[in-house]
Amino acid sequence: MAMQDLSIGTSAYEVVLALHIAGALVAFGSIFAFPIMFALARRQDHRSLPLMHRIERMIERVLINGGLLIVVGAGAYLATAGKDWSRFFVDWGLGAAIVIGGLVGSVMIPASRRAEAAVSRDVEKASEGELELSDEYRRLARRLTVTGLLCSALVLATIFIMVLKP
Repeated sequence: MAMQDLSIGTSAYEVVLALHIAGALVAFGSIFAFPIMFALARRQDHRSLPLMHRIERMIERVLINGGLLIVVGAGAYLATAGKDWSRFFVDWGLGAAIVIGGLVGSVMIPASRRAEAAVSRDVEKASEGELELSDEYRRLARRLTVTGLLCSALVLATIFIMVLKP
């Protein structure tokens, strides 16, 4: 059965649009959750932070990067099918995907790896005593927070631009 011939009256365009939206949800949903997760981990148990950064990195590599591939691939189909390549919202969306992908690959993943190492050293140094987070860790955590907030703002702006199609 070809995609155009779906018996429920759904076009290929609508199916790909749903994949595009689902890809965005998968890719970017976690970006909004990271600040809450890390704030809770810092308040509850600093010793959980190395694992949190390992989880963060896995989410960035698998969900965010994988979701970005779906978003860009589906978006290219939608732009071609709708003859929208010359429209601003397509340029914006493609640019946003490139910027977010670049930030995740060049800032978030490396900073997360270094933050995990730094906080692991802090945990080892503290042994069973009071854990004091190092300046190195605090600097890396701040970089991750700022970059995550920038990505979140870019995602929200992109959603508005995609819906409004200026």
